[in-house]
Amino acid sequence: MKKILVAGANGKIGKHLVTFIQKSDNMEVKAMIRDKEQASFFENLGAETAVVDLEESVDAIAKAAEDVDTVVFTAGSGGHTGKDKTIMVDLDGAVKTIEAAKAAGVKRFVLISSFDTTREAILKANDSFAPYVAAKHYADEWLKGSGLDYTIIHPGVLTNDEGTGQVNLAPQVERDEVPREDIARVILASLENDKTIGKAFQVVRGTTVIREAVDSI
Repeated sequence: MKKILVAGANGKIGKHLVTFIQKSDNMEVKAMIRDKEQASFFENLGAETAVVDLEESVDAIAKAAEDVDTVVFTAGSGGHTGKDKTIMVDLDGAVKTIEAAKAAGVKRFVLISSFDTTREAILKANDSFAPYVAAKHYADEWLKGSGLDYTIIHPGVLTNDEGTGQVNLAPQVERDEVPREDIARVILASLENDKTIGKAFQVVRGTTVIREAVDSI
């Protein structure tokens, strides 16, 4: 039984993912949350929790990762925070979590990034969005150079629509919307499929069953 640490578990993708893992037959989950007040949702699912703020030390995050097989980073500063939180969560929080995974002996790491994190995308982004894209770009690059068995998922415009269980998934796709629930299912399928190791791909809504789409990557 593999144990998955979900950083950013209290986010909308995170809650879907924890729920799906708890229903799976071959995985269990540890939900990493910022404060104890967020724990009831996960405890009601029977999920273990670890209270760690991403602005804490690498050692604090590593302690949460000591007994897990895989780390999934779904955390984000959100669209209503300033550049400081973008740096501290989307960049520094991600890098610290990657380093914590290495320190804890975890080999597998799945990172939820932004749709396009190329240098071209940074240059094209407006003043308010560019720091976010830059943070995601460097977090992606750090993970690629970490030596971990990584998967980087680049979702399209996220919505709270009910998932369809179908997506369009490839290294490059046309920008479009995608339900957060379907991104959580893509993460779950990626965790169950070693073909996604060393891969980065974009995901938007589509017509291919998620497991088939992930298997074709």
